[in-house]
Amino acid sequence: MTPPPSLQSLIDTVVRDAGSDDPVGQLAVAAATAADLEQTTDALLGHFVDRCRRAGRSWSEISAALGVSKQAVHKRFAMPIALRLGDASSPPTFERFTQRARSVLAAAAAAAQASGHREVGTGHLLLGLYAEPDGLGAKALLAMQVSREEVQAALAQAREDAVVGTPEPATAAGQPTPAAEPGGRPPMSQGGRTALLNAVAIALEFGHNYIGTEHILLALYRDPDSLAARVLAAVGADRSEAQVRITEMLHGFGKAQ
Repeated sequence: MTPPPSLQSLIDTVVRDAGSDDPVGQLAVAAATAADLEQTTDALLGHFVDRCRRAGRSWSEISAALGVSKQAVHKRFAMPIALRLGDASSPPTFERFTQRARSVLAAAAAAAQASGHREVGTGHLLLGLYAEPDGLGAKALLAMQVSREEVQAALAQAREDAVVGTPEPATAAGQPTPAAEPGGRPPMSQGGRTALLNAVAIALEFGHNYIGTEHILLALYRDPDSLAARVLAAVGADRSEAQVRITEMLHGFGKAQ
């Protein structure tokens, strides 16, 4: 194996790049160099973790090769892989989403249109889960005794109280209209895009090669400041309970919902 740069060679590089004998200046250059090395190391490991996942290797195998726990691997690599699978600056693609998950997204878009909002936000995604009552997302919500009507009322109250950011209403005169998604649906808000990326990351953490309604629900908890997360808290839908219920149902059904 080719040896990595030695400590002395790195010290010599820092001293040369600093261009002076000032120890504080050299420390600043050393900090920048260390940060660059850390980014390169993360990118290197991420590349090969991604290759392992594409080759069908399990998170257990990956964590054993790295000498860390599965939880540590998930935390470090699942979201970067999700970001590589979907560019947050472009319309999301849904090849990995189950049919039920796609139905949830369609229902979320319909909810946004019905309420006169220009974009599909996390609140609409939460409502959309109820469009698939046999999906694990809706089953978990109903098992926690959280009905669609209760969520809808909580969303309306949250927007009225301006506790969280309200999705923009229908385009006002003189304002640009966001580009619609394929099929003429309203586009995802930034919060909605982040939730979908989190759903991909959660699916990877579970070791799943699909994104189902259960992953969408759990993703809505990831940003505690989002409208959906605040509403879930308001109606008593605890994140830990949702995780436990979904995990139990996944073990019971053993297939995508």
